Amino acid sequence: MTGLAVALALLSALSNAVASVLQRRAAAEEKPVPRARRTSWVLHLLRRPIWLLGTFAMIFSGVSQAGALAAGPLSVVQPVLTTELLFTLVVGSAVFHRRPDRRTWWAFLAMAAGLAAFLRLAEPARGVTTVPDDRWLPVALPVLGVVLVLLAVARHLSSAPRAAVLGTATALGFSWTAALMKDAIGQLPEGVGAFFTAWQTYAFAAVGLASFLLLQMTLGAGTLVASQPALTLGDALLSVVLGAVLFDEQITLGLRILPEAVALAVLVLGSIQLARSPVVSGEGGEDVW
Repeated sequence: MTGLAVALALLSALSNAVASVLQRRAAAEEKPVPRARRTSWVLHLLRRPIWLLGTFAMIFSGVSQAGALAAGPLSVVQPVLTTELLFTLVVGSAVFHRRPDRRTWWAFLAMAAGLAAFLRLAEPARGVTTVPDDRWLPVALPVLGVVLVLLAVARHLSSAPRAAVLGTATALGFSWTAALMKDAIGQLPEGVGAFFTAWQTYAFAAVGLASFLLLQMTLGAGTLVASQPALTLGDALLSVVLGAVLFDEQITLGLRILPEAVALAVLVLGSIQLARSPVVSGEGGEDVW
């Protein structure tokens, strides 16, 4: 089932990349409008096929992620979702007719190799499908405390450090959302009613919305280059921890911990370089997002 989880996670990452590229393309093709006419501008976008395709791709991404979390460990699915950057590069290059330079392609290969090596070395094993309720609060309170501290610290920082700190808070939110989603999906064998009456279902919707708003703050605080390392590494690492603490998932450490750290470093360095690409960051000309 882990193979299915990886395939669905890759499909989710691809769909999210397609959604991002298409919606930014649709927005870029629209002329700037006065603030008073913003509502009609948004309604106009909603009637455009390219915008709607992007929206459907985003919905499909969420469904694919849910399927991946149902099929495999949290500590596999969330790290695999970092491949969204790789897909954004490929899809964005095709849509915007921009050819990445050699350094960008090396970053692409480094990120892919780092992720593959980490998953191969760690060998995450599937645990339980649902979490006992008494496990949530002792884990939730420290995570919430860290997020609140990060938000408070970010207010006193300049652009790039603020984006990095907010990116860390956002990553914690997304990994927490995924954990709640996985637990909610685990209720489905008891029936659809169990899913819709489980508190986890509404908790992951609320935390997911809050995390999405945090992401907008992060992207507005500074460049993608500043925030991407925290977004990439934070989500992957906390998901591994939550998988172990909440779902009894196991990863291989011991003598492998050093090469695992190296693989993660390669993954982050690759993501930093990819984030510098105009095709991914959305900078570098009117024809790019």
